[in-house]
Amino acid sequence: MHTLDVKKTLPWILFLIFFAVLNETVFNVSVPAIAQQYSLTPTGVSWMMTTFIVFFGVGSVIFGRLSDLFSLKKLIIWGVVTYATGSLVGFLFQAWYPLVIVGRGLQGIGGSAIPALVMVVVARYFAPEVRGALFGSIGSIVSVALGVGPVIGGFVAGSLHWTYLFLLPLATLAAIPFLAKELPEEESRPGKVDLIGATLMTLGIGSFIVYLTYPEWPWIVASVALLAGFAVRILLAKEPFIHPALFANRPFSAGVVTSLFLFGVFIGIFFLLPLLFHKVHNLDTSTIGLILFPGAISGVLFGPIGGRLADKRGNRFVMLIGVGLVAASFVATAFLLGVSPWYISGVLLLTYVGFSFLQTGLINSVSQTLSEEDTGVGMGMFNLVGILAGAIGTAAVAKILEAGLLSFEGILLSFALAVAVAGTWYALTLRRPSTLPEAAPSEG
Repeated sequence: MHTLDVKKTLPWILFLIFFAVLNETVFNVSVPAIAQQYSLTPTGVSWMMTTFIVFFGVGSVIFGRLSDLFSLKKLIIWGVVTYATGSLVGFLFQAWYPLVIVGRGLQGIGGSAIPALVMVVVARYFAPEVRGALFGSIGSIVSVALGVGPVIGGFVAGSLHWTYLFLLPLATLAAIPFLAKELPEEESRPGKVDLIGATLMTLGIGSFIVYLTYPEWPWIVASVALLAGFAVRILLAKEPFIHPALFANRPFSAGVVTSLFLFGVFIGIFFLLPLLFHKVHNLDTSTIGLILFPGAISGVLFGPIGGRLADKRGNRFVMLIGVGLVAASFVATAFLLGVSPWYISGVLLLTYVGFSFLQTGLINSVSQTLSEEDTGVGMGMFNLVGILAGAIGTAAVAKILEAGLLSFEGILLSFALAVAVAGTWYALTLRRPSTLPEAAPSEG
């Protein structure tokens, strides 16, 4: 099996991941300016974010499946070029809002190739004993990109104009010479893509994501019907888009479901915190950003540490540490709401560090449950889960607050208990490295 040089490859991987994930949040602070420029309603302007998220989410699975059949090198270069093309469309045709949305859609399609295929590159071309550190570094850069996205977006939009944010992804073109030179040549594998199954899955998941943004019954009815059709299709098709056996892989399914739950809790909490700081401490947006920023940046340091621990001590060890840190930080935050928000900022460092450990353990353990032929679509589904978790977690917290079901303290304490139970259960299902056969890859 071909292997890649870690020192040469990792900087480019992190560079690509940063600019791919950055686009999830970089436009957020410009929503009022976009609405004013095009005279849009809140629903109309939200399509800037929703369009990107839909294509970014479903694209992860599609590119993951394609990587099981076609050259990784060609796919990832195609994704980078499409990402840049969408950016140029959005910038050059900014006078007409529908073409701006087309640009965001192309960005989502192209951008989704980067994290989906990078995960496959790590799982396929790096030795098992270094994957934990690599996944830890990737997880940390994802957290940083999501955290600094609004900061960068505010600076660029304030200094120039919000449309210049479309030009940021053009930086990814600089990686094409490296990708063309260093990634191995691969022959296409036997098989074909089930276009009917891919279409049903894309429309079904897309409808569900739209429903989470616009909770109107036609969207959820369409989603259920399309996903039911997809389920029937993969059972009947000779070469299904996703083989049903993947869902029968219990360790994989357990990891994906746990990821959906834990990522949803984490993202839901970080939707809650700005509201909490504003209501309890009457802080403005810029101050809230400063309070959250240290935690987001801490991922750069602690993500790789968690990865190295996973390689040495196993995924179970790292995940249990993460569970303890996240649960403790939620409980501490609940009891510190009335004190200085800067004390809470310190406690939130534990949240970010704990989540980086959880994320590393989950990615590493899930990747180890997959055979080589299922790596692409399996890791694509894992990436999709992260997108869905963000939408579900945000929607759930919003509904809890709107209905007055729980106070801020109640949500924090409930989520602490949920993380402790779900995270500990999954961690304990993982085997210790010493119990594995010598020839088998570690499962934590």
